Amino acid sequence: MTHHIPEGLPDRIRHYIDGAFVDSIGGETFDVLDPVSNETYVQAAAGQRADIDLAVAAARRAFTDGPWPKLLPRQRSRVLHRIADLVEASDARLAEFETFDTGLPITQALGQAQRAAENFRFFADLIVAQSDDTYKVPGRQVNYVNRKPIGVAGLITPWNTPFMLESWKLAPALATGNTVVLKPAEFTPLSASLWAAIFEEAGVPQGVFNLVNGLGEEAGDALVKHPDVPLISFTGESRTGQVIFANAAPFLKGLSMELGGKSPAVVFADADLESALDATVFGVFSLNGERCTAGSRILVERAIYDDFVEQYAERARNIVVGDPHDPATEVGALVHPEHYDKVMSYVEIGKGEGRLVAGGGRPEGLDRGNYVAPTVFADVAPDARIFQEEIFGPVVAITPFDSDEEALALANDTKYGLAAYIWTNDLKRAHNFSQAVEAGMVWLNSNNVRDLRTPFGGVKASGLGHEGGYRSIDFYTDQQAVHITLNESHAPRFGRG
Repeated sequence: MTHHIPEGLPDRIRHYIDGAFVDSIGGETFDVLDPVSNETYVQAAAGQRADIDLAVAAARRAFTDGPWPKLLPRQRSRVLHRIADLVEASDARLAEFETFDTGLPITQALGQAQRAAENFRFFADLIVAQSDDTYKVPGRQVNYVNRKPIGVAGLITPWNTPFMLESWKLAPALATGNTVVLKPAEFTPLSASLWAAIFEEAGVPQGVFNLVNGLGEEAGDALVKHPDVPLISFTGESRTGQVIFANAAPFLKGLSMELGGKSPAVVFADADLESALDATVFGVFSLNGERCTAGSRILVERAIYDDFVEQYAERARNIVVGDPHDPATEVGALVHPEHYDKVMSYVEIGKGEGRLVAGGGRPEGLDRGNYVAPTVFADVAPDARIFQEEIFGPVVAITPFDSDEEALALANDTKYGLAAYIWTNDLKRAHNFSQAVEAGMVWLNSNNVRDLRTPFGGVKASGLGHEGGYRSIDFYTDQQAVHITLNESHAPRFGRG
């Protein structure tokens, strides 16, 4: 297989602080691999506490002394629309870089670049259209809500769809007038390095956007513990979320955390089987299975179970695994050899926990790179590790059920609660099941289609808080209640005898 290397790769990846590209103060670096060859293609600056201090100081100056928080919403909106225009204009290059860095199939990376532009458009429009509450007591009082940006937002993003997920945090943080320090995932710093030029060209003032690369234990930890960063928005593993929660607690920081998932897809016998197959195959194997909302546990009513498993396995065996840059590829290479080893270890565990009906190893003909054949285990018991633990790869567990009650118990039987997918044509069952399932988001007879106005987040170990629409505006602003008396004040007259 030919190894596609994009033109224009940087010779090194640096931080971007106060309007300039800089190395780490101490000169620290780390290797960045591409997932097809697993060879180092670039070195990136490895941020330490001193680098985070510089970035936060720049962001703080831009917030207290700069124009950004004081601009009218329409003025910030124009800048955000320009950012969206620039992202759209360079979506092919962005996607090519993203695919090279992450191993995502090029067609899916292109979709993520387009979603990134839409995230900026959405929040550009929302801040102009936004209205805040006013409460009147006629003749006596007016109370209104005044929203204010909070300050420096610390944004810590994952490696699975990095550019899009960075935009999902950057857009509302900037739209509401905050300044930011972004710490992208160390496995995939390439596309994040493109933000600086985009923001400069769009007219974002110096110091408003800062980027520090590095490891979570170093740069990420310093950002979470920095006293001048009142907000942390994090997407990543639940275990890392627990560490961030503990480290942010002494500072009483605002936290928004979208964490792991082991989401159920529940297929009832009366479902449209063809549509359910389409969505559940896509829901596990798109984005190489590296998606927090993957429907990685499929629960199927026994009456259709054998037929479903047979058809699902057949589809999985026919998925095109190959060069991420080939438009025909449906599953590319996993992001990093460390993650590949983790996913493969779960494949081996699964062989002792379920009936292997597809995949189970490295695809034929792909001898190097982080390739895993789409893997399907049937007859998986609820106490199996592959039923309970997030694998984050192209691996799925299928389990039968006999009743609505059993389906619900199985669906809720994990520590996670991010998404749930329900396939049935029974209207009453659909609504009752949706409301009883422990998940922050439910899709009925639908794959994972996002409406940016709705809250995005999970329950249990899947997260804390919600973003999306006004929930993002709420997170990135302080809501100040202002009370005005319209006639004489009627306070009790203490101290007058």
